[in-house]
Amino acid sequence: MTDTITLRPIGIIHSPFQSTQGMPIQTVAAADAEGELEIFEEFTAGLRDIEGFEFLILLTHLHQAVEKLEVVPFMDTVSHGVFATRAPARPNRIGLSIVKLVHLNERILRFRGNDMLDGTPVIDIKPYVPQLDVRQTERIGWFGHGLQRLPATVSDDRMS
Repeated sequence: MTDTITLRPIGIIHSPFQSTQGMPIQTVAAADAEGELEIFEEFTAGLRDIEGFEFLILLTHLHQAVEKLEVVPFMDTVSHGVFATRAPARPNRIGLSIVKLVHLNERILRFRGNDMLDGTPVIDIKPYVPQLDVRQTERIGWFGHGLQRLPATVSDDRMS
């Protein structure tokens, strides 16, 4: 299948992070980092009842990332296939961030857990529901040793 898929942004991220250099690499390591999602006017009705959720899943377009099929992830020192990582350098440059909703003001969602650049286009929002989204597993591949690096790891230029 080689059909083109067209997506349109529903909003945009406002973030203190102006560059990929030095920014958090996962929302769990950026629990206190704040950001805002501005929903475009035509999608405002889609926000109804969203304040009933503590966490949201934001699907984004990683607009400043490049395409790579093999990468050295931020939490490792060896190369892996991109689909075995959460690296931003990937064919469709789709990002996934689980954020904590702090406040909704009309069409602005203020959140914590920001690991996104200023100007990042948001392509969808889904409510995070632990009973649907959490899976218990022992098999986490190379992340088994890589996760110990997470608290002190920030983005650098290896995805450029």
